[in-house]
Amino acid sequence: MTAVSDPNFAHYYRTELAFATFLHILADAEAGIRLPDGHVPSTLLFGFVDAEIVGRLMLRHSLNDFLRRIGGNIGFVVVPGHRRLGYATEMLRQGLHLASSKGMEKVLVTCDEDNVASRRTIERCGGVYEGSASRPEDLVAKRQYWISLAKP
Repeated sequence: MTAVSDPNFAHYYRTELAFATFLHILADAEAGIRLPDGHVPSTLLFGFVDAEIVGRLMLRHSLNDFLRRIGGNIGFVVVPGHRRLGYATEMLRQGLHLASSKGMEKVLVTCDEDNVASRRTIERCGGVYEGSASRPEDLVAKRQYWISLAKP
């Protein structure tokens, strides 16, 4: 589906897993149980139009050092054939609502420095640019945006 553009599109999924096992792994990840080293509790959601997956969103419930610099609380991707149709904005808005319902007051969302579409999506959803960060192995820096979830 998007293995070329995002090899982690269906985070934790492996082809040899039964679907029920994959769902158990996602439930454990959400509860913070049996997480791989370096991972934090998270919720994986898929965006659908009719019966077709158009994207996915990962809500990480907390930040570790890596996520504070590079990954953020929310990561989202839209399947290439469904881009520029507003799905990313809607998925991010729903992800922000979920984060708020989990008691989060603000979230960090990052995107590649050269990803203008993601930058616009994040800014459209209230993202305030803080700066950029990179690691020596990164080809492109990550732009860091904070989005406040405080109720007016």
